[in-house]
Formats: sequence, C-alpha cells, structure tokens
Amino acid sequence: MTYDILLSEADIAARIDAMAREMAPRLTEDTVGVCLLTGGIWFAADLTRALARHGLGIGFDSMWLSSYGDGRQSGEMILRADLQRPVKGKQVLIMDDVLDTGASLKFARDHLLRAGATEVLTAVMASKPVTRQIEADYVGWEAPKRYLVGYGLDDGGRLRGLPFIGALD
Repeated sequence: MTYDILLSEADIAARIDAMAREMAPRLTEDTVGVCLLTGGIWFAADLTRALARHGLGIGFDSMWLSSYGDGRQSGEMILRADLQRPVKGKQVLIMDDVLDTGASLKFARDHLLRAGATEVLTAVMASKPVTRQIEADYVGWEAPKRYLVGYGLDDGGRLRGLPFIGALD
C-alpha cells in the first residue's frame, strides 16, 4: 500500500503545541476534555499533554460514536458508549481527528449541551474543505479533500497508528 505523506510527525507536534497555546487562556482546570473515539484518541492524548505543558491539567473522558463501520461511506450516527462522568455545569472541549461533514462533531456537541455542559468548544486535528453542519473552534491543519490515513485516521480500521498523516488516493 502506498500513500503520500501530507503532514509529518514533527509538523503534527508543532501544530498541536500551537493549538494548546492558543486555547489555554480560554480553558480552565475544570474543563472536561472529551475524546471522540476511536480516531480522536491520538490527537486527544497529544493535545491534553500539550495543554498540561501550558499549565492546564484538564479532565478527560470519551464518547464512542460510529457512522462509518469499516467502510468509507458515512451512515447513521450511533452513540456506542457515553461519557463516564457528568458534565453538567462544566465547560467541555471535544477533541476529534478530522472534521469533514461535521455529523459526529455536531452530534457530540448537541449531546453534551443536553447533558448540561455550560459551553462546548471543539478542536480537530484536520479539517477538510467540504460543506458541513458545524465548524470547529480550533483546527490544527487545513487538510486537502483526499482520503486521509494515519494519526488516528483509518482505512477499514487499519493505518491509524502511522505517526504522520498521509493520503491513499
């Protein structure tokens, strides 16, 4: 399998540090970071560590949403696993790997607001240039409209562990 490397491991680290520096003044120690599983775990882990280096040890939780299965076409949004802790009265930061149609991010934001979050901010590592339902508050990289893999992004459940972001097409 061949792919083009679009964003190196070093570039990813630099962009995440810049994001953490930008968002740190807006967040508090009571902020709850919510990772969207499965793809967002790489980004969420790196972003929460970068925030800690900038003096913020935010909380951490996750939601498991699914719409792709192992395919490349999005389907119905399913909440496979909800939060483990309440977010009522708290600021929440959703962290995800890529923003394309925005279905997952919008579903998660609306769900967290219904759960009583006072504010829901969103951060994504990559944003594709497509029409979408929601925009992210923080974006690490404006990605091309290509099929991305690596750094949490997968092809049928494979290639998530690549330390860079590449394209298969």
